Amino acid sequence: MSKLDELIQELCPDGVEYRKLEDCCTVLDKKRKPVTKAAREAGEYPYYGANGIQDYVSDYIFDGTFVLVGEDGSVITKAGTPVVTWAEGKIWVNNHAHIIEETDGVLLRYLFHYIQTIDVTPLIHGNIPKLTGGDFRALQIPVPPLPVQSEIVRILDNFTELTAELTAELTARKKQYEYYHNVLMDFSGEDIEYRSVGELFEIKNGLNKEKAAFGKGQPIINFTDVYNKRWLANGSFSGLVDVSVDEIERYSAKKGDVFFTRTSETKEDVGMSSTLIEDVPNCVFSGFVLRARPTTNLLLPKFCSYYFSTNKVRDTIVRYAAFTTRATTTGPKLSKISVPILPIEKQQQIVDILDRFDALSNDISYGLPAEIEARQKQYEYYRDKLLTFKEVAAT
Repeated sequence: MSKLDELIQELCPDGVEYRKLEDCCTVLDKKRKPVTKAAREAGEYPYYGANGIQDYVSDYIFDGTFVLVGEDGSVITKAGTPVVTWAEGKIWVNNHAHIIEETDGVLLRYLFHYIQTIDVTPLIHGNIPKLTGGDFRALQIPVPPLPVQSEIVRILDNFTELTAELTAELTARKKQYEYYHNVLMDFSGEDIEYRSVGELFEIKNGLNKEKAAFGKGQPIINFTDVYNKRWLANGSFSGLVDVSVDEIERYSAKKGDVFFTRTSETKEDVGMSSTLIEDVPNCVFSGFVLRARPTTNLLLPKFCSYYFSTNKVRDTIVRYAAFTTRATTTGPKLSKISVPILPIEKQQQIVDILDRFDALSNDISYGLPAEIEARQKQYEYYRDKLLTFKEVAAT
């Protein structure tokens, strides 16, 4: 019998009490706020949003140890769980991440691990889908005795520490890859023709449907697919939507189409792009993204996926973006981007080089990415197993 089994048998053999999250911690959401214009300049303090650190700013509004939980419905994981971040020190948190700190009786690190097991998909709703404050505070949390919490945290932290070491090594490799990515796509000083996106693509807004239409029907490219992937293909996205034949025609997604996210919490994340590199039958695209459909045969799809994610293009998109409560971009703004027109053979050479770098950094079938993936699955298995409790019977 393990130490954890012994503790459970001794301290809570009949089950554990479940409580609302707000009874297990201090929720600090009322103190969150969008970053001020004065603090927007580059600084040393992490600026957090729904998906972790978004930027570094010159001021902070929290100082301590916290757990942040993304409320934005577009950034939940494949398992339907929210993005959960551990944060320490002086930080700024915007209105797109719930923030909690520890209170007596429940370890913050225990909550960090447990919240990652909760499927919040049924709670995501609204015109801008999100996990609202009321639903967040009402999440049900099993609360075993502190010694049991401590032992669970010790076990799970061992897994996360191993993964963190591998991730740090992979991060260094990705930085090297991104350096070569930008170098290979820098044609300064070369005698190359440039054309604008407006001359090469036709840009269209996506499909908007009621919530009940999603989860069944035909494939749909969503915000998260475009935000998280440089290119898309059969099997790389899983969203479904119930659409008519007319909607499939009007909002079709075809090989070679480039998609851009329309909005984001920050300017730095607006206009993220992804290219569809093979045809997906009856595929459509979401109203949260823009479709740029090629009107010529001058560009390879994979070349587009690499080019539109370069620092130079990202800087152009950010410069033209509008920002109020959220950053936004539009077809006319994207149309201003300049695109180099290289021979197809040259484009393919660049793509082949970058594909090899990408495999070393991102392919989960071998190398560091594969080892990290295996470690993460191991962590998730034991996390879900250790954090499953029988609820104590009511007296």
